[in-house]
Amino acid sequence: MARYRSCLIGCGRMGATIDDEVRNHPNSFLWIPYSHAAGHIASEHTDLVAVSDVLPEKVTEIQKRYNVPNGYTDYREMIHKEKPDIVSIATRPATHAEMTIFAAENGVRGIYCEKPLCCSMEEADAMLEACEKNGVKFNYGTQRRYTPLYQKMRELIDGGELGDIQAVIGHAGVGAAQWGHTHTADMLLYLASDSEIDYVQGSAIVDDADFEDNHVDGDPGIPMGYVKFKNGVHGYIVASTGSEYEVSGSKGKLRTHNNGVTCLWRMAKGSHSILEEVSFPTPPHASGTVGAINDIVAAIEEGRETTGNIRIACRSQEMILGFIESQRQGGAKVALPLENRSLYVGRRDW
Repeated sequence: MARYRSCLIGCGRMGATIDDEVRNHPNSFLWIPYSHAAGHIASEHTDLVAVSDVLPEKVTEIQKRYNVPNGYTDYREMIHKEKPDIVSIATRPATHAEMTIFAAENGVRGIYCEKPLCCSMEEADAMLEACEKNGVKFNYGTQRRYTPLYQKMRELIDGGELGDIQAVIGHAGVGAAQWGHTHTADMLLYLASDSEIDYVQGSAIVDDADFEDNHVDGDPGIPMGYVKFKNGVHGYIVASTGSEYEVSGSKGKLRTHNNGVTCLWRMAKGSHSILEEVSFPTPPHASGTVGAINDIVAAIEEGRETTGNIRIACRSQEMILGFIESQRQGGAKVALPLENRSLYVGRRDW
């Protein structure tokens, strides 16, 4: 593969420094390299040629940290001058739509955008249109789907090893809709083979008054969410903590442990279909950030879709906003596509 010029927009936590927070964690091997900058440096297919941030001191700091030759305080100027192949967007979510659209319309071939995708389905629609119109390869910053353990789970699911898939369950706590459950929604979608969605139903911790202007000024917790996938799979977000995911099929079950360190596989055995543990073919651990970047490169070169492409990213974002719309409607079933596309969920300082 050729080497690709990459640029980073946003020199903050996810953009450049989160590796420091997790470096001494006993399970740091699950994430590092974690930040967008560290991922581009680690990838053998990208050269990080420039970074940008509205704060010039951050630009200088990250240039020095990663030995990046060029720095900007205006991302538009950076894209015009550097003409990158791939852009990473690691800013707060309120800016993701405008940055994605600008990059797509100004020659960028691939975009890796941090989660949450955006704050409304109106924004998501505009991002989708810009990427598809300009043939941009897009991946979403929900790193689990780019890591070997979850990919092995998906391989077993799609290969029929678990039989007919009945349910996928995300044990992720009440959490926060945009900051945390964007990960949960994406994994439910991924483990349900990225099926389209019939409807969602759920609850969110939102005061009814917050809905008056169709703008939820915050990031509400989601204690319960149900997803009816069009392929027949039932999806659930439950309030039990752990960032663990469970898949139940007619022939067996999978359950991740300790946020993806391992996976338990049980298969129905004998005439009474007693569940017995079998060996899960555990793959090596690898960075999801690097995996997402390399997947964009491969998609460009092979002319295929990415693993977390813009349509899938919009689908998982719509799931989250659908749960909140269900709360607005008193817990009703909400059919997708979401009718209330202007519902905006995000803090004012985003």
